[in-house]
Amino acid sequence: MAETTIAETTKAERNRRRDSFLSLLGVRPVIMGILNVTPDSFSDGDAFNRPSRRWLRRASWSTDGADVIDVGAESTRPGHTPVPLDEEWRRLEPLIGPLLAAIAAPVSIDTYKARNRTSRDCGGGPDRQRRVGLQKDSEMAGVVADGGAAVVIMHNRDACRSRDRHRGRHAKIFRAIDRSADRAGIPRQRMLIDPGIGFGKNKAQNLKALQATARLREAFGLPVLIGVSRKRLFGDLLGAGVEGRLIGTLAANLATLARGAAVFRVHDAAEHAAAFKVFHAIDAA
Repeated sequence: MAETTIAETTKAERNRRRDSFLSLLGVRPVIMGILNVTPDSFSDGDAFNRPSRRWLRRASWSTDGADVIDVGAESTRPGHTPVPLDEEWRRLEPLIGPLLAAIAAPVSIDTYKARNRTSRDCGGGPDRQRRVGLQKDSEMAGVVADGGAAVVIMHNRDACRSRDRHRGRHAKIFRAIDRSADRAGIPRQRMLIDPGIGFGKNKAQNLKALQATARLREAFGLPVLIGVSRKRLFGDLLGAGVEGRLIGTLAANLATLARGAAVFRVHDAAEHAAAFKVFHAIDAA
């Protein structure tokens, strides 16, 4: 297979993939398959940290159920070690080009660093920039706007504040991020919102945030992305290890689908595709 760099993937092709993703929003549940290239991911560990045919096979297999592949080079699990800019790029550089050549699905980059070369070259990733970026890096909104990428605005804070009135603070932070995206000129049709399950929230706050999916969608008028795959929340609720949390993930994603969530970031794409198919068969009946 000939090597392909990010720069060789034309802007027109990146926009085509971006628009194919955006066109699905509100039509059916969109499955985002997770591809971690970090040695300290709580779920994948070092499994896909080497540019080999093994992870390419996994990525290609994921497209059987996934509509978009989300690549992350820095773990955001509790207690993670921050990754310097150069190291994040070193992990991403050998993977993104071959991945774009290997699959037709859109590819997103999970980074909050505006100066990451993937962000600069591709407007926040080959097709989308997601998660924690606008809140942690003041330059990210401009990078996303200039590159024409879609963006997921995620609620995030460094520490849990158990006495917070969660809904009020949630909305306040989201409105501030939303304004920064609007000032940068990111069109609203390229914006999504993520309640940030597991980021600076306790168990009760995580459950309330999931329950409030419909209110979040209505308050901001944006599609909602849910990222709960194999989270510690399900370990607490079910007494399960990482590999035993699929059933909790499926239950939470079906509950939020019923409340209007649009995109689901998961490790288990095929299982979610099957669950959503059954959900819609019942709904359509």
